[in-house]
Amino acid sequence: MTIAQQPVVPAAVRSPSYYSASLNEETGYPTLQGQVSVDVVIIGGGFTGVATAVELSERGLKVAIVETNKIGWGASGRNGGQVTGSLSGDSAMEKQMAKTLGKDVDDFIWNLRWRGHEIIKSRVARYGIQCDLKHGHLHTAMKPVHMQELQASYDEAVRRGMGDEVTLLDARGVRDHLESDLYCGALKNTRSMHLHPLNLCIGEARAAESLGALIFENSEVLEIVHGDKPAVVTAHGRIDAKQVMLAGDVYHKLERKKLKGLIFPAMGGIVTTKPLGDLAKQINPQDLAVYDCRFVLDYYRLTADGRLLFGGGANYSGRDSRDIAGELRPCIERTFPALKGVEIEHQWSCAMGIVMNRIPQLGKLSDNVWYCQGYSGHGVATTHIMGEIMASAMTGSLEKFDTFAACKHIKVPMGDVFGNPMLAVGMWYYGLLEKLR
Repeated sequence: MTIAQQPVVPAAVRSPSYYSASLNEETGYPTLQGQVSVDVVIIGGGFTGVATAVELSERGLKVAIVETNKIGWGASGRNGGQVTGSLSGDSAMEKQMAKTLGKDVDDFIWNLRWRGHEIIKSRVARYGIQCDLKHGHLHTAMKPVHMQELQASYDEAVRRGMGDEVTLLDARGVRDHLESDLYCGALKNTRSMHLHPLNLCIGEARAAESLGALIFENSEVLEIVHGDKPAVVTAHGRIDAKQVMLAGDVYHKLERKKLKGLIFPAMGGIVTTKPLGDLAKQINPQDLAVYDCRFVLDYYRLTADGRLLFGGGANYSGRDSRDIAGELRPCIERTFPALKGVEIEHQWSCAMGIVMNRIPQLGKLSDNVWYCQGYSGHGVATTHIMGEIMASAMTGSLEKFDTFAACKHIKVPMGDVFGNPMLAVGMWYYGLLEKLR
């Protein structure tokens, strides 16, 4: 069959959102047609896949990314855009990784908290990526027990040399930063950042392409071929490689024998208001990203054009909400009374990959087929850390990969049936604990 005779593949369409409406540029990568050979083929064009592709391309390897939809189509292009030092599953990591790292486990986890920031800042500068990158974050307290947690975080940050980047605020101090009476205090952190995640993801894909990476959209992988000569197969093409990496997080159904029951979707809802004009500076004069200390939290920030972007109330059933704006409006108005009745122009959801113990899952499916997934709502920074770790592993440096791969994970029998109900029960339990704290 000649190229002219190849069947036409319908183009993928992005989910409507503020991010898709404010792209610097849309992608238009080709559908995989025919046969290609590379060093590494990566399945998934979100942050994990794209970040790993940049890392490998910078090391001189020939890389291909194969994406079912479009670059940044999933959670990478629809999240809250916050880059903080919060690691999902840090307590579980500490307990499990102490077995291999011993007394070094605390330093390992601390450095992990901030490595993603360094990678993102460096990459944005090196490749000139326009993604509205800004510094400044508040971790807010809604009750005294939250302030105890923030005090401990502040003390550790100071002990580790971040004293000039963190400030502990009381209720009055918070009101100097936010026009809200909701909080009794906060930890301000100027190392943490916020950004336009879809523009970052697409910008990094352009960076990988400039280094020689091949990128294919509208190209769902139907099969991973294992063995001495691994490959991925799509409806209209095949990529042969020395190594394969599966980076589809919760959006694929590949390798179910080994991966089924390990990761589950939780639906996060986000809205943006209309541009607020002078109100934006009134409610958030220092342009900070914010989230609170609750188990099921609210998070928000201002966009570059002065909208309030607000998310929260994750749905652990795995099904989309039908009225995200209706669910989040009361939270917005409770946080900022000045925005009562404000017009909401965009609403959308995304599926976050939730792991039962919240530790990212890194592993091998066979000798030269790898996987990386599961950031449990903390993916912007963590995906970039994992991209570096995976690239190092695939080029021979396995130490950090082995530390994660040694972690034990809960595999839920009949995961497609019981996984999300178990998550929902677990979050109900944690929500009850929150009320009792």
